[in-house]
Amino acid sequence: MGSAWQPPSAADELALTSPWTGKVIGSVGMSRPADVASIVAAAREPAASWAKVPLKERVRPLARFHELVTEALAELSQLVSLESGKTEAEARAGLLRGLEVVEFAQSLPNLDRGGALEVSRGVTCEYRREPLGIVAGIAPFNFPAMVPMWMFPIAITLGNAFILKPSEKVPLTACRLAELMLEAGYAPGLFSVLQGGRPAVEALIDHPEVRAVGFVGSTAAARAVHARTTALGKRALCLGGAKNHLIVAPDANEALTVKSIVDSFTGCAGQRCMAGSVMVVVGEAERFVSKVVAAASRIELGKDMGALIDGAAHARLTAGLAEAAREGARILLDGRAQTAPAGFEAGHWLGPTVLDQVTPSMQSAQVELFGPILSVIHVATLDEALALEQRSPYGNATSIFTQSGAVGSYVAERASSGMIGINIGVPVPREPFSFGGTKDSKFGQGDMTGPAGVELWSNLKKITSKWAISEDATWMS
Repeated sequence: MGSAWQPPSAADELALTSPWTGKVIGSVGMSRPADVASIVAAAREPAASWAKVPLKERVRPLARFHELVTEALAELSQLVSLESGKTEAEARAGLLRGLEVVEFAQSLPNLDRGGALEVSRGVTCEYRREPLGIVAGIAPFNFPAMVPMWMFPIAITLGNAFILKPSEKVPLTACRLAELMLEAGYAPGLFSVLQGGRPAVEALIDHPEVRAVGFVGSTAAARAVHARTTALGKRALCLGGAKNHLIVAPDANEALTVKSIVDSFTGCAGQRCMAGSVMVVVGEAERFVSKVVAAASRIELGKDMGALIDGAAHARLTAGLAEAAREGARILLDGRAQTAPAGFEAGHWLGPTVLDQVTPSMQSAQVELFGPILSVIHVATLDEALALEQRSPYGNATSIFTQSGAVGSYVAERASSGMIGINIGVPVPREPFSFGGTKDSKFGQGDMTGPAGVELWSNLKKITSKWAISEDATWMS
């Protein structure tokens, strides 16, 4: 709060364990509504002052923040890895993706210059972009640095004060980012971190001075946050879960397709909303299944793939595999049999797993398992594959693997997801293209990051001016 860490008003703490070791690495205080009121009060005056600073001046500390994060990449990667279970390479990649949003926010003075136009004789219209005031972001465990950096660089550069509520499972990275924001020169209270669980989230949403909320997490939580926020007349963009389809056409390039699919479902141990979890093989493309299994079997835990976030995730996934077998799926590669890295046996580990002969009615074809599990469905035609994708309640990402431009365009035009990949297994847009899905993968208007992120965290004020009587009359005269 302000420029110093404050303990929560109640003596309520949650032990933090590392996914790698299963051992306690610290604890985090769980905030209550009284703490939310205090953190908002600390943001009130800085927000009012910051809103009066010209946009070109607001990017100066952001440039310093970019330098500080770049200098601390190794340290931050280790911290993200320690608390989230990622490999350090994955943690570094997430930080670099977050820095792209920082770079986009730095460009706002050149991209968003306002506008003025003489719309009638002697009458001028112009617009000015204005901040909302105090806004909040609620982030998930799987990207402790990247997802917050999707939000606060743009929101703060637009003139808002920002309150970050990280997942209580990964609170440490958020704290370090806050320290770097202070070091970069931002006024105390302009960027704050609120720790805690559901009571803290609900109090943050309900506070009358918090004007907008960004959220990334499960679909159930995204729907609930969006409903609660908008019921209060506030702005909300809430990104939810996914069940992403990787469609493989018979003419797909083998090396590119196999690597992309394995990277997609095993990256971040499958704990990301852009993971491809359903491989739909069209006709003769079934020959790729054995190749994917062979490549995935060479993944080394602890080196190529990190750990699951906690024991509950491991239990949920092993139960999901048991259910898949009961329903008749064939387990071609069983990650439960893979050995944990030496010295990390107490961590939460599950190797890459491939389920074949999955039918669309099975749980593994419908539910977001959120782990390194690939479900393979066989279809006869491309239209059958698209029908599966279109029936899914989720709409985050769909990928098509083909060497035909016509097939790629056919899928891109007909798929219902918000992000489409052609020969790309994780089709995350790069700045300035915004991130966001459709259907039950997104609640609210617009997207996160890019120009859509600018609209999320600001208002446009329209000013119409007339200074003299015009000789020629129009309806505006």
